[in-house]
Amino acid sequence: MKKILSLSLGIALLLSACTEKDKEPILAAGNPPTITTPGANASFTLSESTKDEVMNLFEWTPAEFGYQAGVTYTLELDKAGNNFADPITVGVVNALQLTTITQEKINTILVAGKDLPGGEFSNIEFRVVARIGSAEDLPVLTSPVVTVQIRPYAIIVNYPFLHVPGSYQGWNPADSTTVVFSPRSDEKYEGYLYFSDGGAKYKFTKGPTWANNWGDNDNNGSLEPGGADIPLASGAGVYRINADLNALTQSAVKTDWGVIGSATPNGWDSDQDMTYDPATRKWSVTLNLVAGEIKFRANNAWDINLGDNDANKKMEYGGANIAIAEAGNYTIELNLSVPIYTYKVTKN
Repeated sequence: MKKILSLSLGIALLLSACTEKDKEPILAAGNPPTITTPGANASFTLSESTKDEVMNLFEWTPAEFGYQAGVTYTLELDKAGNNFADPITVGVVNALQLTTITQEKINTILVAGKDLPGGEFSNIEFRVVARIGSAEDLPVLTSPVVTVQIRPYAIIVNYPFLHVPGSYQGWNPADSTTVVFSPRSDEKYEGYLYFSDGGAKYKFTKGPTWANNWGDNDNNGSLEPGGADIPLASGAGVYRINADLNALTQSAVKTDWGVIGSATPNGWDSDQDMTYDPATRKWSVTLNLVAGEIKFRANNAWDINLGDNDANKKMEYGGANIAIAEAGNYTIELNLSVPIYTYKVTKN
């Protein structure tokens, strides 16, 4: 009897241990993927005449997490030497290769997304990031970088965009003024849209029809094909609208813009509010400035702010301060209705 009880107890403890282990699998650090194609220092010349052809097959070895699970692979690129501080997603798959990346797609990413010149070779770095699921606490394995040379061709950039039809514009997916853009051609879209009706709802479509559309069934920031209409959260106004077709997520943030800086009457302490004109789709303010610097920010906070890193009138989030050379009365305009946000500072 003692032997039977001991055996039963041992089996019970073993089953209990297995159950706990099944609940909390331990994921080992594992081995990252390795890009096998293309090889290091490969060279590619892109051409408009062959833009629809596949640039090259991308292949890599499987990531090994030490745990059986589905792995998602993201192919990213960046300019050489940038340490992937600003990577662009080329494609996301659950396989060990990407076979459909056309010359046009890579060319648009490099010229529009990375602002590289056409007709010149540039060193481009690729890497593969392997993930299990989407939870932040799950491990990520990143491949060694492969550097190749690519010569893009010059283009007049036509940025990819999504239409945003809704009750605020008659549910018209063909309206070219209610769109959000993907300046980096990476399926991540953003734009600022004005909603005069605080109870408005909207959806996203790819193209001027309802053939390919996305909504949010649970109004939780996700996107589902053919999903439910998305309601505004904070009443009428100008919203920053984001949609990510890779991650199938969406967001909307109501914004009121202002100018701040050492050149403004209140310095860096508080904003000079701007006014939005729905007809021109621009923000503007006229005020007295002194020699100094300014920036643009939304909602009297630094969460969303724009500056100009290259002093070229093109805006970047968190960009550099904008110099004001001399004192005077100025009209300042901010244009967020275009793919690359711009501004104008005019002395009156």
